[in-house]
Amino acid sequence: MTESDQLPDRGFAPGQRAGALVEALPYIQRFRGAVVVVKFGGNAMVDQALAATFAEDIVLLRSVGLKPVVVHGGGPQIGELLARLGKETEFIDGLRVTDEETLDVARMVLVGKVGRDIVGSINVHGAYAVGLSGEDGGMITAAPRDAALGFVGDVVSVQPGIIERLLAEDMIPVVSTIGSDATGQAYNINADTVAGALAGALDAEKVVYLTDVPGLLTDVDDVSSIIARADVAEIEALIADGTISGGMIPKVRACIQAVQAGAKSAHMLDGRIPHVLLLELFTDAGIGTMVTSGEAL
Repeated sequence: MTESDQLPDRGFAPGQRAGALVEALPYIQRFRGAVVVVKFGGNAMVDQALAATFAEDIVLLRSVGLKPVVVHGGGPQIGELLARLGKETEFIDGLRVTDEETLDVARMVLVGKVGRDIVGSINVHGAYAVGLSGEDGGMITAAPRDAALGFVGDVVSVQPGIIERLLAEDMIPVVSTIGSDATGQAYNINADTVAGALAGALDAEKVVYLTDVPGLLTDVDDVSSIIARADVAEIEALIADGTISGGMIPKVRACIQAVQAGAKSAHMLDGRIPHVLLLELFTDAGIGTMVTSGEAL
């Protein structure tokens, strides 16, 4: 038996593996030193296998010279703990009504549990990740969105200095989406919103949203209707004529807000696909939807 006969079968011939590396090389060279903000949540977060491959992808991005920043949500985990505590949850327009007790649970889950789990999964591969809350260093200043929602906030401003210092040391910031106002009052903020605001403040090359859909679909029941690339004007037109509707609207709105805040492009990817980050960033065809401002990249 030769040495090559003893190699594990990964499903790819040597030529295919080499081709994949060659295809990735120009993208690695192009994006070296670039900030990439990744919003992590949904199925990818609760599936242990997907969470492990996500950590591998983030570490690989760092290893080839990119500067990843992870922003995470935790809605299902918050809901689970509230249920265990016997506390009912009310939603208004898809947003959790957050009283003082619910806010305490959200802070505990996001900062103390979910954030720590993500940091731990990344640090299996090396001491790279650092967990942060938007409250740390005055990173995210927030204001209440609606009195009826309680302590649900919107981003007023971002001070990215603490993240920039970590990136300068080749660390990987992992950000929990709690912000605070000038009085120190904390607010729970939508993770998509925080990811876009941070990407703008950091002048990110890309902001990536891992979702539960393949990308921007003109027909939610037809995967082949995916739009690989669109600019803000094109998306607004599709919303206006009803082509984009329902639950797809908040997803594309997050992308629009990110590029309008200053990110060079926003990407909507299916977080249920292993290594989807690498497929989108380092292959010619990509795998999801890229949204741009419409200006030449």
